[in-house]
Amino acid sequence: MQPHYTPQQYSAFEENTQLLKKLGVGKINVGPFTKTAEFDNSCRVVSGVVEKPDSTGFEGYIQTALIAELKRADMFDDKTPKITLTGDVESLSLSTWRNIELSSWDIRVRLNSSNGQSVAITQHYDFNAGHSFLPDCQQIADHYMYAVQKTLGKLIDAPEFESLVTP
Repeated sequence: MQPHYTPQQYSAFEENTQLLKKLGVGKINVGPFTKTAEFDNSCRVVSGVVEKPDSTGFEGYIQTALIAELKRADMFDDKTPKITLTGDVESLSLSTWRNIELSSWDIRVRLNSSNGQSVAITQHYDFNAGHSFLPDCQQIADHYMYAVQKTLGKLIDAPEFESLVTP
C-alpha cells in the first residue's frame, strides 16, 4: 500500500487580504465548488499519493480557502449576502517529474458570481520538493496550500474580480 500525504490546513494570505480590502465591498457568500477534470494525485508513483484534504476534496479546499480569505478581510456573509460566488476547478495537476528537485501544481479555476459574471484563471506554481530522486511527498502535499493562496491572489487581483463581487 502506498503512503498517503495530506495538504496542510489552509491559512489566509496577508497579500490576498489587502487586495480584498482595497475593493471596499462586503456581504459575500461562497457556495459550492465543483471539479470538472480528473486529477492524478501520484507523488512519483513509487512514493505515494497526495490525499484529498478532507471529505470535500481538492475543490472543497479551494472553496474553504476563499471563505477564509473573505472572513479575514471582513467581507464574508452567509446570512444576508449581496453576492454569492461559486467555482469550478476546471483543471488540477501535480507534476513531480519536471526534474529531480522541481515540482509544480497547476490549477485552473472559474469563479462564478450570482450577478451573472465569471472569470477564469490558470495558476502555475513551481517549488522545490527535495534534493533526491524521490521527492518529499509531504512537502508536495503542503505546497498545495501555497498554490491555492497564489491562485486566489491571482483571481482577486484580476481586473474582472471586482465585477464579480459588485451586486
